[in-house]
Amino acid sequence: MMFEPVTVGVMGTLCVFLLLFLGMPIAFCLMLVGFAGISYLASFDAALPVVASTVWETASDFNYTVIPLFILMGGFAGSSGITKDLYAASEKWLRRLPGGLAIATIGACGGFAAVSGSSVATAATMGTVALPEMKRYHYSDRLATGSVAAGGTLGFLIPPSIGFVVYGMLTEQSIGKLLVAGILPGLLLCFAFIAVVIIWVKLNPKIAQANLAPVSWAEKLRSLLGVWEPLALFILVMGGIYGGVFTPTEAGAVGATLLFAVALLKRSLTWPVLVEALIESSRISVMVLVLVAGANVFSYFLALSTIPVQVAGWAASLQVSPYVILTVIIVIYLFLGCFLDAISMMVLTMPVIYPIVQALHFDPIWFGVIAVLMMEAGLITPPMGLNIFTVAGVAPEVPMETIFRGVAPFLLAIFFVAIVITMEPRIALVLLELMTG
Repeated sequence: MMFEPVTVGVMGTLCVFLLLFLGMPIAFCLMLVGFAGISYLASFDAALPVVASTVWETASDFNYTVIPLFILMGGFAGSSGITKDLYAASEKWLRRLPGGLAIATIGACGGFAAVSGSSVATAATMGTVALPEMKRYHYSDRLATGSVAAGGTLGFLIPPSIGFVVYGMLTEQSIGKLLVAGILPGLLLCFAFIAVVIIWVKLNPKIAQANLAPVSWAEKLRSLLGVWEPLALFILVMGGIYGGVFTPTEAGAVGATLLFAVALLKRSLTWPVLVEALIESSRISVMVLVLVAGANVFSYFLALSTIPVQVAGWAASLQVSPYVILTVIIVIYLFLGCFLDAISMMVLTMPVIYPIVQALHFDPIWFGVIAVLMMEAGLITPPMGLNIFTVAGVAPEVPMETIFRGVAPFLLAIFFVAIVITMEPRIALVLLELMTG
């Protein structure tokens, strides 16, 4: 008995979730089901070249070299001592605010995110610096770990961002435009996190009772000498992309080279650190590329099944506001964020979600910002939030439940920013308008 293509597509999708539940890595789930589906709908002889060519094209595409370069930037930034300098400067300028050390942590996370494409690297490096300091001043574990875990998610939104790179790869959108579009939303989210800390401490002063002594203006200004490297690097990298001087790949190469030079000049880059940075960059790059290759094979299968076209047509024909459908998409992402990491969630959903976005005539760059925001929420959503486990590794004495409770107010801030950007899309698009205008 032959099944209809749509039925095969639905069965294949269910098989993916079944295999995920059984513990198979998502990249292999997508590739195996995609291969089996193509074999059924077309032929075995047609499926083999699709898998081979997809893996080859993904691995050999020059544009994808931006991934290891952005990861290397984060590795070199951590080894060069930038993390400590960023935190020290933020702490001196922000310590007198309610929850000043937590705010300084978020500010330093934002600064580190500007030279690192990884949220996990941001949370891990800032956690080692900020958590002992907040513990010394008797900050509550909820506020301390929550601010580090949430601040770390800024690495997924503030460019250079691996989230935007993967979205661009899956949807064939300009990675440079996506990175530029993430600048203002990233700053907005950073300020929203700071507002959460201030409101939280005002409502419950016991969680941050430290009354830190004021710092002189001379000391504040001297502290800025320690942050000129990430500031100059961000301006150079993003300014080069914005002005059309660099492609994102070239910008990543420039940034990694300059941070490598800074680490050498500071004599902080040892041979073991260099090897570890290269291995980590290779590991993450291979993981992302295999995920994208699997997603592309699965997308080819779904295209044969006609599910994306039919779902997009059905969504466009509904007599409801497009924003109602957008809300449903966001709810789906929140649900998936409980079980999948951010990049896996993106590669699994984009083959179906993106055609709906196109049918509803949403701007694909704007939707990329919304999608990355939702991926960001997934990083701190129980029970599988990757940043939660990262912070738990840095602070093993803090119960996991405490960290999850600590990030809850920051999750609300992410939703708030997503609503604001939905109501005012120009927050994400205005820099692009200036760039092209």
